[in-house]
Amino acid sequence: MNDQTSIEHRSIALVTGANQGVGNEIAKALASNGYIVYIGSRKLENGEKAAAEIGENAKAVQLDVTKQPSIDAAIERINNENGRLDLLVNNAGISHDGKAPKNPEELMASGRAVNVSLGEVRTVWETNVFGVIAMTQAALPLLRKSSAARIVNVSSGLGSLTWISDPECWAREHFGIVYAASKTALNAVTLAFALELEKEGIKVNATSPGYTATALNNFQGTDSLEVGSREPVRVALETDGPTGGFTGPEGPLPW
Repeated sequence: MNDQTSIEHRSIALVTGANQGVGNEIAKALASNGYIVYIGSRKLENGEKAAAEIGENAKAVQLDVTKQPSIDAAIERINNENGRLDLLVNNAGISHDGKAPKNPEELMASGRAVNVSLGEVRTVWETNVFGVIAMTQAALPLLRKSSAARIVNVSSGLGSLTWISDPECWAREHFGIVYAASKTALNAVTLAFALELEKEGIKVNATSPGYTATALNNFQGTDSLEVGSREPVRVALETDGPTGGFTGPEGPLPW
């Protein structure tokens, strides 16, 4: 088998927000499983550094999911180089609109329904919700050329309406309109795409890394990146799994 034939038979993945955090761990795992992985990063130099650390199976691509021209350019490059996409991991996400890190308490104080800034809601939802819709729609023509197309949306248990409507559940006091509700909306988006694409054989699932130490929570999460990435990696690698699911480190999660 020559090199070109070998490349043509390898799975192609795009992970958004993959220059750091859970996205980076997902990209590493995919690359180690033989995938050609495109490392989506708003700043190309950050993506290039991450790709260099992962190795020859990783390629950096400038990608800002809030900018349609950036999305289109990334998809065009993948099309030109591979002609298809087998796996899209919508991992890019933000928890607030500021540059300075916020701890979980600060995030909650500023995200309450009674005092939330609509500007902050719009900024976070632009990445966490609308960016996923735009990214998925743009990638669909390439995913439709795959024999085992999957979309994995990195969500959060905080987005579970079942959990936060339960007076006894820990998540209830942590629910806010900015970040947590953006994950509720992402879950709805996940189901909407899953329902539409099931007839085409394209699988769409949401998965939660759990409370992982990342920039989203100012690195105050209790789980390591390696632990937090396990479930997203499992779902991403599962070519013959279900569609329309929502799972976390402990198994299925309630919508």
